[in-house]
Amino acid sequence: MPITELQRLTVSLRGGFEQRKGCLVFHFTGQLDAYSEKQFKTYVEDVLDTNRSSVVLELSNIDFLDSSGLGALVQIAKNCNESKRSFHLVGNARVIQTIKLVRLEEFLHLAPDLNTALTQLVA
Repeated sequence: MPITELQRLTVSLRGGFEQRKGCLVFHFTGQLDAYSEKQFKTYVEDVLDTNRSSVVLELSNIDFLDSSGLGALVQIAKNCNESKRSFHLVGNARVIQTIKLVRLEEFLHLAPDLNTALTQLVA
C-alpha cells in the first residue's frame, strides 16, 4: 500500500508511512528540528502503538536535522529496542553526516538505502 500523499505534521515537516515486505516504512520530508520533533515523535509512536512490525525511518528527503531531531530518533530507536522490534534508519548525506558526527550510526542501525534496510530486516 504505497503512500499517495505525505501529511503535514508541521509547517516544515511532512510524513507518512507504508507497509512494505512486512515492515513499516516511514517517509519524511522537510526539517526535523526543535520545531517539529514533538509532532514527529508523536506521529511515529501513534503508528507504532497500533502495529508490531519492524520499522524503517526513511529520511532521505530531510533537509535539516538538529540535536532535537537526533533526540527524537534516539528515543524511537530505544522504544523499538525495548519492544523487541527491529529498527533501521536511511538518510541522505547530510543526515548521515550528522548521525556519524555524534557516533550514533550503530545505535540507529544506519543503512545506505531503503532496499538494504528492508533486506536486513527481512533476513
